[in-house]
Amino acid sequence: MAKYALLSVSDKNGLADFATALVRQHGYTLLSTGGTARLLAERGLPVTEVSQHTGFPEMMEGRVKTLHPKIHGGLLCRRDKPEHLAQAAKAGIDLIDLVVVNLYPFEATVAKPHVTLEEAIENIDIGGPSMLRSAAKNHESVTVVCDPADYGAVLAALAQPAALAELRRRLALKVFQRTGRYDTAIAQYLEAQAAGPDLAALAGFPENLTLTYRKAQSLRYGENPHQQAALYGSFHEHFQQLQGKELSYNNILDITSATYLIGEFQRPTVAILKHTNPCGVASADTLEAAWEKAFATDRQAPFGGIIVVNRTLEAPLARTIAEIFTEVIIAPRFSDEALAIFAAKKNLRLMIAKGGLGADSLREVRSVVGGMLVQDRNATLGDPSKFKVVTKRSPTPEEWAGLMFGWIVGKHVKSNAIVYCRGEQTLGVGAGQMARVDSSRIAVWKAGAAGLDLKGSVVASEALFPFADGLIAAADAGATAAIQPGGSVRDDEVIKAADERGVAMVFTGIRHFKH
Repeated sequence: MAKYALLSVSDKNGLADFATALVRQHGYTLLSTGGTARLLAERGLPVTEVSQHTGFPEMMEGRVKTLHPKIHGGLLCRRDKPEHLAQAAKAGIDLIDLVVVNLYPFEATVAKPHVTLEEAIENIDIGGPSMLRSAAKNHESVTVVCDPADYGAVLAALAQPAALAELRRRLALKVFQRTGRYDTAIAQYLEAQAAGPDLAALAGFPENLTLTYRKAQSLRYGENPHQQAALYGSFHEHFQQLQGKELSYNNILDITSATYLIGEFQRPTVAILKHTNPCGVASADTLEAAWEKAFATDRQAPFGGIIVVNRTLEAPLARTIAEIFTEVIIAPRFSDEALAIFAAKKNLRLMIAKGGLGADSLREVRSVVGGMLVQDRNATLGDPSKFKVVTKRSPTPEEWAGLMFGWIVGKHVKSNAIVYCRGEQTLGVGAGQMARVDSSRIAVWKAGAAGLDLKGSVVASEALFPFADGLIAAADAGATAAIQPGGSVRDDEVIKAADERGVAMVFTGIRHFKH
């Protein structure tokens, strides 16, 4: 009795060699379709077209070719059930023992600019997923391959039949994972089309949300050693690790926060983060000058922290940074001299942001009891042209520069957030306190510990001052201008306190909570 293998693929890499081994080493008879059949014939392999095998012509521009009982009966027939075998024999259905199918490139098609709906629809595979699912359902008897990377494993298992059953189970699981991702991609595309151009912003929040990500790597542990963790998705497509230990769960969170922060700045900028919070940020004419100002904000917290820059990191700054213990350094590029300097620190993780450092439009997903929250990432600072001076005194140009810098940094500090700045330099950062006035006190204390004078500084608050105490604390520390969203029922009290102390205050009308 002939052993049939059905091959019908879009991705033809490695297929001819795999098919040659099936025929010459394992005695398979090949069934195939269209371009796949032509490729096999050109390699001198005996191959039967599916339409010849079924006795039914391919029709409707190839839409109907493998949707036939002689194909799906040959895949779904249970070899352990005599009645199945008898029905197959009576209907003239030959059993198919091996299927190799990969799908029309729908995801790649819709990723192209200006793709039409008609083109997208024609790249929705019907026969391919049907054959894969039939074969995967009957994987006790049928070997199913949806990924060319598995050709070698299949040939090895065919040579050692004892290993075939376990491989078939793994390959069947892979099929349903692949068809699940495929159907999700189609649904998401059609949802976006249904939303229309005027409702494009709603396309990412469908009535039914399905998320599918490939496992990128297992992690040694999560936030703590007793928690298991893994990374899913395309993180490694955005970053390249040049050296150092394997990234940890916490490293990945820090790298994400650092990338979003540095993407806000155009001038040479250095940011130092710890536990996803900025502990020192500065911009200057050179990275070296920016580093001196950023590091001056807090010389203690950067120990074991994350450093990110938005220019090529050269040898002079590399020598300076190498003097302190750092977990991760992120840059768009490293000079060869800088790489040589850092090479002495074997555990130091050096990361290149492949596409440059900038904020993107990724949505944020967080698990909650019984489900998840999904939101647009906070990618806006608000419209500065609509910011409103609410005090008698307007900020000076120097104060405006500091306020805008602090407003950017404060957006990336955990709430409640208070940031003291002068020019393009942070002076003190207070993060994550239950009372805003306590964040202010911590920021003042951090500045004092660093030997930085807050006299003439400005202060940024990512959310409103609910009481005047936070503004008064900032004024008492030496701040002469403040920026905050406004909107408190006690705004009048806060404005009055600012006027009484000669503090210029700006309301932005937009807040930046970060939990």
